[in-house]
Amino acid sequence: MDKKKRILLLTTGGTIASVPGGEGLEPRRSDVMERELEQLRTYYDITVEDVICLDSSNISPEEWKLIARAIFEKRKGFDGIVVSHGTDTMAYTASAVTFMLPGIDVPVVFTGSQLPLADMLSDGPDNLRTAFAMAATGKPGVFLAFDRKVMLGCRAVKVRASGFSAFASINARYVAQVSNRGLVTQDAALPEKKQEAALREEVSSNVFLLKLTPGLNPAVFDMLAAMGYRGIVVEAFGLGGINVLNKGLRGIRRCVEDGISVVVTTQCLYDSADLAVYQVGSRMLQLGVIQGRDMTSEAAMTKLMWAIGQGYDQEGIARLFATSLAGEITV
Repeated sequence: MDKKKRILLLTTGGTIASVPGGEGLEPRRSDVMERELEQLRTYYDITVEDVICLDSSNISPEEWKLIARAIFEKRKGFDGIVVSHGTDTMAYTASAVTFMLPGIDVPVVFTGSQLPLADMLSDGPDNLRTAFAMAATGKPGVFLAFDRKVMLGCRAVKVRASGFSAFASINARYVAQVSNRGLVTQDAALPEKKQEAALREEVSSNVFLLKLTPGLNPAVFDMLAAMGYRGIVVEAFGLGGINVLNKGLRGIRRCVEDGISVVVTTQCLYDSADLAVYQVGSRMLQLGVIQGRDMTSEAAMTKLMWAIGQGYDQEGIARLFATSLAGEITV
């Protein structure tokens, strides 16, 4: 008989571990998972540890550090790690942890559910089974498993608030999917290992995500600079259109001159920002604005937070954003 794979489950709260309370669903510790884990223990040798117990709306960069540190320090002796997490900010956490754990040498699989495990119709059991199966493959990287699909953590976006197909892999193939052949992985979609595993957990919270709207007051850039932000991610129109050609250009120029890194992505979910196509974008490039290309906003935001936290200067950040560290960008 084959030896069972050793899987570590790190719990952080979220809907999957919630039970009804006086003011709605409340996250609880790992005891609410025990019924499902008993079934999974038929196939895996499972160790459970609670890291935090929060609704994911309350998970901040400080909690990202706790999760990344727990993964890095406890990974030895395990074939893979599953992290249960609330769905609302799971894409941010999975992206952030991707950058905080360069060269991670075990599979790290985030998952959660749209209905709590305590509900008879919960999607949690299916998602846990998919996550454990991916963790048992031994294929290193940070992933997100949901609705029988597995994607890179830095390509995941939550696209539905209530439907069970809550996450999509944006501008990248799924790493694995469940079919009648079991969990079928696509090795070409896996992240390339470029270095030894390391913990580089420092991130900066002084990064702002700005969604452009028609008629936006360009003074917002001066305001963000005055508030001490060191990075701005701009969700622009289409291929990178920005509606602030005159006063706005001066505001962006001052930000760049003051050492603030400005990254431009697109509001179009399934596409890439290409600032060289239109005049408005070309003028941004001349100012030193960085192209986010086909990165998700979650990945662009967390990559910029991580780069600033690691002490990269503007030129270093620009080089990082032209480089795929873990499959987050198509170069």
